[in-house]
Amino acid sequence: QVQFVESGGGLVQPGGSLRLSCAASGIPFSEYRMAWYRQTPGKEREWVALEMPGGKSHYRDSVKGRFTISRENAQSTVFLQMTSLKSEDTAIYYCKVVDRAYLPWGQGTQVTVSS
Repeated sequence: QVQFVESGGGLVQPGGSLRLSCAASGIPFSEYRMAWYRQTPGKEREWVALEMPGGKSHYRDSVKGRFTISRENAQSTVFLQMTSLKSEDTAIYYCKVVDRAYLPWGQGTQVTVSS
């Protein structure tokens, strides 16, 4: 059974940091590129960071220089290190396999940036 379990979210003050984790199961994790998405109420889900071919990463402009995607294949886990958090980063964050739209979404993890 394919499953993605996100964790690490929480309430953080502006300027703070969080590290999100997404544990994958049921897939050959090391063979797939991963991405992080986020969604706020009333808006469409948007991509935040994704792994590109050749080991590079791509970030949406609003998070460049603040967010970093990484992985640990032995744990089938992808991470999102978030620093200098802003109120507009508040959202539910999800991981997703790149180019495998048929694979399910996880339940997400809530990130709230507020003083």
